[in-house]
Amino acid sequence: MSGTFTPVPPPQVRHQGPPLGMLAVIWTVLFCAGLATVLTGTPRFPQPGAAADAIAAFFVTRVMADTVCAILQFGAAIVLGIFTASAVNQMRFLGVRVAGVNIALFGGFTASILGLATSLAMWTLAQHGIATDTNLASALYSFAFGLGGVGYSAPLGLLIAGIAIPAGFSRLLPKWIVVSGIVLAAIGEVSTLTLLFPKLVLLIPLTRFPGFLWLIAAGFALPRKVVAKRAAAVVTVQ
Repeated sequence: MSGTFTPVPPPQVRHQGPPLGMLAVIWTVLFCAGLATVLTGTPRFPQPGAAADAIAAFFVTRVMADTVCAILQFGAAIVLGIFTASAVNQMRFLGVRVAGVNIALFGGFTASILGLATSLAMWTLAQHGIATDTNLASALYSFAFGLGGVGYSAPLGLLIAGIAIPAGFSRLLPKWIVVSGIVLAAIGEVSTLTLLFPKLVLLIPLTRFPGFLWLIAAGFALPRKVVAKRAAAVVTVQ
């Protein structure tokens, strides 16, 4: 009688958490649906730097659109927070133990919290008697834009960088996702200069909308399984 060892593929352990790709899709859909409610119809959604009268007129006239937008984007901010917690947990599950993961956690939670604050500021503008005060409406709108503009794009850049760079070194994501993530993260951080140079405001949507696509791609591409530490073998007795 002789014994031979037939190696078998080592067992894999699956990460127990919501699928990141689907979370990113839900976040994108909720945010864009909210945005669509205020970008369609008249009067048009006021641009940054618009006259106080134009800002007040929009929020007096488009109460329902503003309220629906605030609710949908409130939900989107919550989903972003869930995505961040899940992504960081999954990175650690995959063995990534570097500072970048904590940077991603800080950036994602900051973007989520400021997104919640932005939606509540927008909801406040829809309340009776608020938008009729032109100066108050203008101030609240500027505050909401700051929170949801630079206050969103810069932390989002940290979230993307905190995923892309460690995942790149660990070879967990394709190179094109890593490189595009670093570029988006840089744009997000540079968008902070919008506070000094308003003409750079285009950097905010250049971070936001490609950021949706990037997090969807990274969420689906990031592995969810790791090889168990102890391999197994099947003993065949002849």
